[in-house]
Amino acid sequence: MVIKQLRVSRHLAQGQLSEMSRLNVRSIQRIESGHNASLESLKCLASVLEVDVDTLQQTRLDMKTQEELWQAAPLWVRCWFALNYLNLTPSKRATVRALFTCHISGYVFCILGLISQPALAGGIIMLGVGYFFNFCL
Repeated sequence: MVIKQLRVSRHLAQGQLSEMSRLNVRSIQRIESGHNASLESLKCLASVLEVDVDTLQQTRLDMKTQEELWQAAPLWVRCWFALNYLNLTPSKRATVRALFTCHISGYVFCILGLISQPALAGGIIMLGVGYFFNFCL
């Protein structure tokens, strides 16, 4: 039975599970060690563990480990967490440089907006990014 796996995955102690299911701790120990359980006991455990009775009667439950979940994550998610872990924060000098670049290119694109509407949109976006960097200082 998979009761122990489900209990541990939900961070419950046997005593907590016994209180929630209104079963004796010794009964839970027996069930987890492989002894047969009554249908009523299984129903009580299934309701607490939020699974079907059929799930409790399986011999093994396949649960993904943290490492398997991490390896299955897309590359961009893993890179995002790695950068977040390193806590890369730009220096004040880099922020001022980005601010200056955004404002200058924003104004240039707005002037080019007299000729082309997409350039105007790009200019407005660059000015918005520049003002964002202004708040980062």
